[in-house]
Amino acid sequence: MAHLHSRRTVLSAAALASALPILVACSSSGDNASSASGGAATGESSAAPGAPTPTSSIPTTIPEGMGSGQGDGIFPRTVGHFQGSTTIQAPPSKVVIISTGQLDAALTLGVVPVGAAAGDGAKAVPDYLARAFPEQAGALGAITEVGSRKEPNVEAISDLAPDLILVNNTGKDPAALYTTLSNIAPTVVTQGTGQYWKQDFLLLADALGKVDAARTWLDIFHSDAAAAGKPIDGAGTVSLLRKNGDRTRIFGAISFAGSVLADMGVARPQTQSFTEDTSHDISAEQLDQADASWILYGVQGDASALTSAALWPTLGAVTAGRAIQVEDDPFYLNAGPTAARFVLTTVSTTVK
Repeated sequence: MAHLHSRRTVLSAAALASALPILVACSSSGDNASSASGGAATGESSAAPGAPTPTSSIPTTIPEGMGSGQGDGIFPRTVGHFQGSTTIQAPPSKVVIISTGQLDAALTLGVVPVGAAAGDGAKAVPDYLARAFPEQAGALGAITEVGSRKEPNVEAISDLAPDLILVNNTGKDPAALYTTLSNIAPTVVTQGTGQYWKQDFLLLADALGKVDAARTWLDIFHSDAAAAGKPIDGAGTVSLLRKNGDRTRIFGAISFAGSVLADMGVARPQTQSFTEDTSHDISAEQLDQADASWILYGVQGDASALTSAALWPTLGAVTAGRAIQVEDDPFYLNAGPTAARFVLTTVSTTVK
């Protein structure tokens, strides 16, 4: 991670390891976290006022008409998904993963794929996942990279002789890709994008015969998120900001990280109360829209690309020492359950 000049950087393998998902049955407080309180912290200089945060900002169930309706471990099972339906004859043992967040979801459920595609300029196995699953280091190192997420290597996938392929529906021609992949092995298509990470986790789990385990994971997560948010109630508003190349974006309630904040009941600045999209692009002259009591920002590359902006030192969170660089990958790139745990842990140990 890039060094953050005079600001703190929140990231540690120990913190993530302490928050790993536990797939055991337990009682839960339900799918919805407590609602956020509005308003900013006392002494906040120029942050925008808080807006009420939705208690459930994104879908938390498999879409109607999709999934198998079967319990865990029952095969064969026919899974309805975003490109039709697919019959899976037996518990998959050689899974290939194509899309963002799916490796995270599979590992959370105890499944290490034989192949995985990589994001642009990224590794097939992100660092946060390697740290989160140290006991799987050998298996993770043996994963075959099968091209990029945008252009998976069909020949490399075929050579692995998979018994299940997982991909999402966001590519440039998802129907054509589905047809191609289905000629290799049974293929299940999730929706994709951060706002659908929970429903996609469940649908992917259904294909693996582990949907009940995934529901248990989400129940635990929702309960933990609500509990983690209570001690920081009144700490003010939390802004989500990312710099990637020429783009600077703020993230709303239905973004991946935004959904975790919503589950925690964390208040957001009014400028990030939008729900029609996951993020809004802002110009250098609009950087004040990123201000809040706290700013949790990610940068792909050198942090100075953001922190050297003319308006940066004028932001209330910056002058208060509450502009915190967070790890870009789990916050803003990989929408999966273990990344969600990382976001929850980072927020609960940072925002006071």
